[in-house]
Amino acid sequence: MSAGESWGSSQTLSPGGGSVVRRILLGSQLRRLRESRGITREAAGYSIRASESKISRMELGRVSFKARDVEDLLTLYGVADDAERESLLGLAREANLAGWWHSYGDVLPGWFQTYVGLEGAASLIRVYEVQFVHGLLQTEAYAHAVVTRGNPKASPAEIDRRVALRLERQKVLVSENAPQLHAVLDEAALRRPYGDRSVMRGQLQHLIEVSEQPNVTLQVMPFDFGGHAGESGAFTLLRFPESDLSDLVYLEQLTSALYLDKAEEVAQYETVMRELQGESPDGPGSRDVLRGLLQLT
Repeated sequence: MSAGESWGSSQTLSPGGGSVVRRILLGSQLRRLRESRGITREAAGYSIRASESKISRMELGRVSFKARDVEDLLTLYGVADDAERESLLGLAREANLAGWWHSYGDVLPGWFQTYVGLEGAASLIRVYEVQFVHGLLQTEAYAHAVVTRGNPKASPAEIDRRVALRLERQKVLVSENAPQLHAVLDEAALRRPYGDRSVMRGQLQHLIEVSEQPNVTLQVMPFDFGGHAGESGAFTLLRFPESDLSDLVYLEQLTSALYLDKAEEVAQYETVMRELQGESPDGPGSRDVLRGLLQLT
């Protein structure tokens, strides 16, 4: 996590991606306790036979937690209340639970595992896409075409695994605690063909149908609008049900990803998202755009 200093704590957490969020929450709590006692990371690391960098990774939620390490740190930080200690130790146990996506570790890069967990824990997901349809909205056939194009050396079995992972992610949209999804797709993403005509027709029809789900808002930024606010490219904004957890911007790169949670940076992306939403046709209008593209495909 590139800027985890503002992540806070809470008691209620969503299932699915909860282990990732719990890790971040526990790390943030430990950082606050350490700073309130005026203890350096170096001193904290010495107390658990670890380096200063290990403490930094723990406080940013980048690593799993050993119960003994948490116990020793709590003692160092002067946390003597049994209830408070047990609460934090319980958080550590829950933070170490494996998410469903761990079974896809053979095809899931480590840097993307964090995002999958956060996506599953979010209450609001806002995305802008320009290259292709967002993964949560792809049909199986379209996903297969995208994954094949992006992994030309992969075996058929690996392609199938990657597609299965993407379809598994989509279940969050119909889960008991389904998030609100607000997606703005550039028309370029809808005109760029992946697969044959039947694949693209099926994808466009799927977008029309899924856009009518109560928790999904889908807008299309049409070519004829001209230049618009999304000039920096695709991005995702995540919001969580925990009030102490700040909004997060996810920027995917070729071999890694950036996670931004500094308030001023998030605010700039939120401004761009609001402008994209305001400049694009509304839900019914965007469905008309999709129907028009369907007739041309």
